[in-house]
Amino acid sequence: MKLLVTGGAGFIGSAVVRRAVAQGIEVVNLDALTYSASLTNVASLADSPLYAFEHVNICDAPAVRAVFARHRPDVVMHLAAESHNDRAIEDPLSFVQTNVIGTGVLLEAAREHWRALPKAEQATFRFHHVSTDEVFGALGEDGAFSETTPYDPNSPYSASKASADHLVRAWSRTFGLPVVITNCSNNYGPYQFPEKLIPTVISRALEGKTIPVYGKGLQVRDWLHVDDHAEALLLVLEKGRLGETYAIGGDATKPNIELVNILCRHLDALAPANGPHADKIAFVTDRPGHDFRYAIDASKLRDELGWRPRIALGDGLEDTVRWYVENRDWWQAIRDRGFESERQGLVKA
Repeated sequence: MKLLVTGGAGFIGSAVVRRAVAQGIEVVNLDALTYSASLTNVASLADSPLYAFEHVNICDAPAVRAVFARHRPDVVMHLAAESHNDRAIEDPLSFVQTNVIGTGVLLEAAREHWRALPKAEQATFRFHHVSTDEVFGALGEDGAFSETTPYDPNSPYSASKASADHLVRAWSRTFGLPVVITNCSNNYGPYQFPEKLIPTVISRALEGKTIPVYGKGLQVRDWLHVDDHAEALLLVLEKGRLGETYAIGGDATKPNIELVNILCRHLDALAPANGPHADKIAFVTDRPGHDFRYAIDASKLRDELGWRPRIALGDGLEDTVRWYVENRDWWQAIRDRGFESERQGLVKA
């Protein structure tokens, strides 16, 4: 199988690419290498005969079509997206361009490619669109998102991802393109760009800076280790029912302030400072449209395909803190090229 992954130099995409190659899958990584992507994330694969890289923006229709013609993929996994809520508030139209227009361009290229395939290859082709639980809006004190939850996005980011989901379904129902869609909860783990909540907390703590937390830190998120997510994505790609949506969650909900305190305790053990890292927590003004609570009911994925998360949140957070402590060169290089996570915001969280 030859797999085309868009956004394969990003956080989740690179985890998918590394896992797929390890499983013996031939991978073509298409990435525009915007600010949050890095070929360092897939440097271990540079000499693999199973790996190829294409420096292409998904909004560039001729270049995208050329990639399909050159590599003739058997399946596509679409992860390329703008994903940071704070940036979406500052520059919403860039999210519309990448997440909506880019998805439309990719769908058209995939449709042209699929229609030109021999019948046997048409029958096994599929387009896997990777989305987020944020398209469903916010939950109250209880309940969980599932595949049947109505869409109710509250931010430019989540609205752009909801639009992309609708385009994928439209290409399936109008043109017959074989698709699957997944909606996941918040990811964490190695190689996550420093503007997101967990690496922001870790990197700022290691630099002796304050740790900003929105509001009172009571927003609740479900946390999923990126390696568990990559495993689930490849499973859905291979065995998911065409036309279906699968919700992917870590079954690990925590208020942000509780999560930050857990990270601080791991930092105290792995990178002790003059005092507890939690003393650096600073509550800041909440961001506009900040959803209160997310949770995922992943029972469909469990019941149909036998998947469940393997990495417990406590173990995953400790391992993640250790990775950032031991790989300071990776995130400090991001600092050196001009990124500085000085926004009050922390993340998609």
